[in-house]
Amino acid sequence: MDVVTRRIYDPAGPDDGQRVLIMRLWPRGIRKERVSVWLKELGPVSELLRAYLDERISWTQYVPRYLAGLERPEAQAAIAEVRRRGATERITLLCGCPDEARCHRSLLKAYLLDSARAAPGLRSQRVRRRTASPLQRAARRARRVSSRRPRNR
Repeated sequence: MDVVTRRIYDPAGPDDGQRVLIMRLWPRGIRKERVSVWLKELGPVSELLRAYLDERISWTQYVPRYLAGLERPEAQAAIAEVRRRGATERITLLCGCPDEARCHRSLLKAYLLDSARAAPGLRSQRVRRRTASPLQRAARRARRVSSRRPRNR
């Protein structure tokens, strides 16, 4: 699956493929023609987003709560829609956040890529038992992306 992220306010590129808006509320000033599909269930629930924006919770507290919200049946149906569309062409996840490193679109991208790798039948049962779940891998990747310190090599 080919997944990229972009800010909704940036101009559309010719290689965007399916443009998927993943915000709960429609962004001001954006025409519907700029989006292929609006999957608002993939946006954070309003209470979680408000707590993060009001700085009542930190990014490290936000990440697992957002990823846990992706396990809701409505969100799983929306994820299935993204996977269906991504089977034939590139998916561009769109959101209004200015900082991609601290945005749910990067978390969703990591979740989609990790869960695609962990699809049933791709690994033996023994190996699958030892590996982390897609939710855990996406949280780990998001923590790495959000920490701005360079890793020691």
